[in-house]
Amino acid sequence: MFERLADIEHQRWSDWQKYIMAESFKVVSRSDDLIHLTIPTEYWENWNKQIKTDYKDLSEKEKDSDRDQVMRYWKLINR
Repeated sequence: MFERLADIEHQRWSDWQKYIMAESFKVVSRSDDLIHLTIPTEYWENWNKQIKTDYKDLSEKEKDSDRDQVMRYWKLINR
């Protein structure tokens, strides 16, 4: 069970990183050992708001994102 949940958490993290890299950042400049990225203001402000907001105070749409993550392993826990 532990390894299954760890696998799901890795999938969750990987999906989040793919989203961040694909949708949120734009490469500004690149050198051999450094990449400078920017985050669009709307994303930054929204994420900061969500970070500071308790789950109970999120909108239903925001809660649905968290619920989707739980559904990945709910069947394992519910057995």
